[in-house]
Amino acid sequence: MAPSRRSDPWLAAHASRAVTLVESITVPSPIALQGFLEAAPDAIVVADPSGRIVIANALTERMFGYSRDELIGQRIELLVPERYRDVHIAHRSGYFREPRTRPMGEGRALFGRRKDGTELAVEISLSPLETDRGTLVISIIRDTTHRRQAEAKFRGLLESAPDGIVVVDGAARITIVNTQTERIFGYARDELIGNSIEILVPEGYRTVHVAHRNGYLQNPKTRPMGGASTSLTGRKKDGTEFPVEISLSPMHTDEGLLVTAAIRDISERKLAETRLRTSLKEKEVLLKEVHHRVKNNLQIVSSMLNLQMDQIEDPKALGLFRESQARVRSIALFHEKLYQSKDLAHVDIAEYLRAVTTSLFASYGVEPQDIALSIDAEDVQLAVDAAISCGLIVNELVSNALKHAFPRGRKGSIEVTLRRDGRRVVLEVRDDGVGFPEAVDFRNPTTLGLRLVSILAEQIRGTVDLERRDGTRFHIPFEAP
Repeated sequence: MAPSRRSDPWLAAHASRAVTLVESITVPSPIALQGFLEAAPDAIVVADPSGRIVIANALTERMFGYSRDELIGQRIELLVPERYRDVHIAHRSGYFREPRTRPMGEGRALFGRRKDGTELAVEISLSPLETDRGTLVISIIRDTTHRRQAEAKFRGLLESAPDGIVVVDGAARITIVNTQTERIFGYARDELIGNSIEILVPEGYRTVHVAHRNGYLQNPKTRPMGGASTSLTGRKKDGTEFPVEISLSPMHTDEGLLVTAAIRDISERKLAETRLRTSLKEKEVLLKEVHHRVKNNLQIVSSMLNLQMDQIEDPKALGLFRESQARVRSIALFHEKLYQSKDLAHVDIAEYLRAVTTSLFASYGVEPQDIALSIDAEDVQLAVDAAISCGLIVNELVSNALKHAFPRGRKGSIEVTLRRDGRRVVLEVRDDGVGFPEAVDFRNPTTLGLRLVSILAEQIRGTVDLERRDGTRFHIPFEAP
């Protein structure tokens, strides 16, 4: 019967106990053995030096399909597949020359043969027994077919895994690896089995790895190896290093704690991330340059308007040019802030609104001691279009306040607020001036400035509300996902 990949210590211990018990029987004969052997949980066959079966228990009958009468007196090779019988005879003769308790065929797969010719996987432990009939051999036979099938299924799953699988014992010695591990690290399986797991760790990390490994064994649980910010590195047989991700899982077995490490080579992912970061950096530089050029072009437009204003004497026309210049300047300021920002998706909105209103105060020649300016803006994340619209709305409403709310040197204050309210953002521009004229319908304005406010609010899916109490307050809530 052919050998298994591992011996079963229980079988050897069971055989040893059987011998001890049998030797304690007053008459150590095959008949005296029978009662004890019937209670055994495994098939037990006792053979004499010629290889003939002298005792077989009931479990042997059930396992091999023979009746006891068909077994007694037959050579043990009856239970061995035909292709192994010649070599089995040689091994049997060798055993009787040096009988001792041991597993049969250690390191090889063993098979038995049933009466119907089918084969079964088995483990066998041998024990000699001295009797008045000479030396007998007790063979304890266990059917391992189901276990072999389970092991084959486990090996199939192991080999089909897309990651390298390494199983280590409590001493950090490698006990199992799959084919993917061989491919990833360049070692043959035989070079890894029995070696310390540190063979796969770069030399510079081995000392700290031993400390981490010992810490894990004190509190084993399923988790990724390392932290979110920790970069893990593996070492190939040729000494090259590469980035890896590792997941750890403990297994409690009869042989003690085993730890399964699933190892993934992430070299291609890291390379893709590096390329992506480089590409994003290039695009960021390009976008900054675009914003810089747009800002410069808008400043040129503003300067051209300024030159044209020098030739205009009509106060009304001059005012229209000044308002257009302020709008251009507002957009240019935003692009300047984006160019200066570290994050091209985010501008300090409070600083932007402060720059817009300060520029307006300077343009209208307003002194801070005459009209106080207050900007109260939360750090609200806005898309570029929404931020520009807010700046233009503030530009129009503050311009209106500076032109109309404080006639004949009246002093007062203008307050701009921006805050988040749930999933919406609220923009408010308030002044404590003379108030918005009752005769003017702000929802159907005739002036360009108020029409722009309505259009811009609609673009950001907002509404415009007006409160005329204690001055003027424009309340503009809009969507900002």
